[in-house]
Amino acid sequence: MNIALTKLSTKDLATLAHRIIATSQSGKYPVIINHPLVATLQTSYADYDKVYTKQVYSGKGKDVAALDHDRDIAYSNMKAFLNGYRKLPTMANHQIAEDLYKVFKTFGLDLDRLSYSSQTAQMKKLIEALELPENKKKIKDLSLDKAFEEMKIKHQDFEAVFAEQAEANAGLRQMSSASSIRKNLEKNIKSYISLLTVMKDVPGWEVFYSDINELVKAARKSSVVNKGNNEIIP
Repeated sequence: MNIALTKLSTKDLATLAHRIIATSQSGKYPVIINHPLVATLQTSYADYDKVYTKQVYSGKGKDVAALDHDRDIAYSNMKAFLNGYRKLPTMANHQIAEDLYKVFKTFGLDLDRLSYSSQTAQMKKLIEALELPENKKKIKDLSLDKAFEEMKIKHQDFEAVFAEQAEANAGLRQMSSASSIRKNLEKNIKSYISLLTVMKDVPGWEVFYSDINELVKAARKSSVVNKGNNEIIP
């Protein structure tokens, strides 16, 4: 019984390990019941199962991008309103619009084109400046209360999900190396197969060896079918 485990795709290796464990624990083969190698194989498979299909990143990227887009729109809408209003000298409060536009200008008029971190830093300062009593009154005089509140909320929503993404990504990076976990599973499967190969002619082991050998043959055929299209854990 032999198989090049390194040539199996991640899913085929998981399938083989799962089938060997299930067969070993079926109760049909007294010779293997409570054997320590079964427990060892089960432990390494459990570790492998946790990571072999895991994403490299949290999967929150789309949510973060969508929320960033929302805060960009809220920021751009308020900035555009002030820019247009300040250019109408015949309109009441146009000087207030000019004053608030200068606040935007202080922190940059292209925040929506900055990186996440740079935009966040500048947006935080912009919001703090706009929340000063004199500026809050000007915002109210222009009936921009809701627009300003929306910009704040969109920014806070972005920050909340971005923080979740950062925490999730950090957690994934702290997990044990997927490649080392795979190697450990391969090592334990090899040890298991070696045991069965040595014991195959001993009374009581013949049928068990034969059944596990069929599982190995199926995995070997699968590796041929999937050749050139394997999913190897990095």
